[in-house]
Amino acid sequence: MKDTYTHKGMRKRLVETLKAKGIKNKAVLEAINAIPRHLFMDSGFIEHAYVDKAFPIAADQTISQPYTVARQTELLEVTKGDKVLEIGTGSGYQTAALLEMGIIVFSIERQNELFKKTKRFLPKLGYRPKRLIFGDGYKGLPEEAPYDGIVVTAGAPFVPNPLLAQLKVGGRLVIPVGEENQIMTVFTRTSEKEFEKNEYGEFRFVPLLEDKN
Repeated sequence: MKDTYTHKGMRKRLVETLKAKGIKNKAVLEAINAIPRHLFMDSGFIEHAYVDKAFPIAADQTISQPYTVARQTELLEVTKGDKVLEIGTGSGYQTAALLEMGIIVFSIERQNELFKKTKRFLPKLGYRPKRLIFGDGYKGLPEEAPYDGIVVTAGAPFVPNPLLAQLKVGGRLVIPVGEENQIMTVFTRTSEKEFEKNEYGEFRFVPLLEDKN
C-alpha cells in the first residue's frame, strides 16, 4: 500500500492531461491528484495506473478512465457536504473521488465479488462512504433520498424513473444512456414534476445490470 514520489509525479501529469482535455473544476482535479489510483489495480499493472484509460478489474468490470470519472463528477456540480448516490461502486475509484471532495456518499454495487472487495479495501485507504450497499442500482436508495446528485457509472439502456424521483429539486442525475455507446446525459430537477435534460457527448461504459440479485 505504498504511494511514492514517483506515483505522485505520475498523478500530476495525469491532472495536466485532464486539464488539457477540458476538466476545469478545481476540487475534481485536486481529488484526482490525491487518490492513489495504482492501489485500486493489481500490482502487475502499476504502469497503467496513471494513463488516462479504463482498465479491466474483477467480475468483468473496469476501473473507469480518469477523464470519465472527472467529467461525471464535474457534471454533478456538487460541493463539500452535499449528498450523492453512486450507482455502481465498482473498484471504488469514483467513490474515492467524491469522498476526497467532502461529499457524503451512498453507493450501490450489484456484483457481489466487487462489493465485498471494495467494502474491505476503501477503509484501508481512509475512504469511508456513508453506506455501501449490495443491491439493484435501478431502484436507487429511496430511504436516504432526496440527493443533491446521483451518478451512474455504467451504461443504462434507459433512464430509471426511481433515480429521477430521488433527486432534490435542483439536484442532478448524471447518467450514460444508450446500448452500445452511451451519451452522457444530465437531468436537472427544476421542480417537483419537471426536469431539464442536457447531453455531453459519447462515452463507452460496461452495461448497468438490473435485478440480478
